[in-house]
Amino acid sequence: MAAEREDLHAGLVSIVGAGPGPADLLTLRALDRIQRAEVAVHDRLIAAEVLALLPAAAERIYVGKASGHHVMSQAQIHEVLIREARRGRRVLRLKGGDPFVFGRGGEEAQALAEAGLAFEIVPGISAANGCAAAAGIPLTHRDVAQACVFLPGHLAEGSPGLDWSSLARPHQTRVFYMGLARLTSIAQALIWHGLDPATPAAAVIDGTRSSQQVLAAPLHRLMQQAPAHAGRPGLFIVGETVALSPHFAPGSSGGA
Repeated sequence: MAAEREDLHAGLVSIVGAGPGPADLLTLRALDRIQRAEVAVHDRLIAAEVLALLPAAAERIYVGKASGHHVMSQAQIHEVLIREARRGRRVLRLKGGDPFVFGRGGEEAQALAEAGLAFEIVPGISAANGCAAAAGIPLTHRDVAQACVFLPGHLAEGSPGLDWSSLARPHQTRVFYMGLARLTSIAQALIWHGLDPATPAAAVIDGTRSSQQVLAAPLHRLMQQAPAHAGRPGLFIVGETVALSPHFAPGSSGGA
């Protein structure tokens, strides 16, 4: 449900993508909604420089999630959004990346729609777009990768498994969100189903941020060192286009 800029009425929930980190990667519309917020419901990976753009009077409600530790369940987050909107406040739901790309924004939109509340979606630069670009990895390339697939690094309980045989086919870029913790098992599954172990691959850690680190190497070599970074947020990218990155080291798992 879209809302015009001049009609950001009380009770509206703006589900906003904050991009992959730095404030200068926000869209102009995202910045506008941040600066108008009366209450901000925000995730764990929202950068401090983005939160600093909130009005001083805006209430902040932290609902961050980390592996094995959730401040609130998803159902509780829905309750917070509904409660604050029913109080007649301009609610900002601030999410990293894009809210509709592994951001559970669709679930929150459904909950708001079922509650009969007004909401809008403000897209953001996704982690895949931002981090791949920052690492110099094209997601598609007409000569070597005609498709790009976004995948979860961890499947929700009860979700159908991934089609590994399809994913092992060449000429596609596979982007696993929050995939560093399971990098080795993902790589093993791809290789088991026929992917060449020498396929270029990368771990992009803290992508787009000043602390960014990129490890890019043939898949079988990357498996040797990348697990040491499993506790940090990052993307696992597998595909021929990784070889185009300046970080790619064919004979090692190095990077910077």
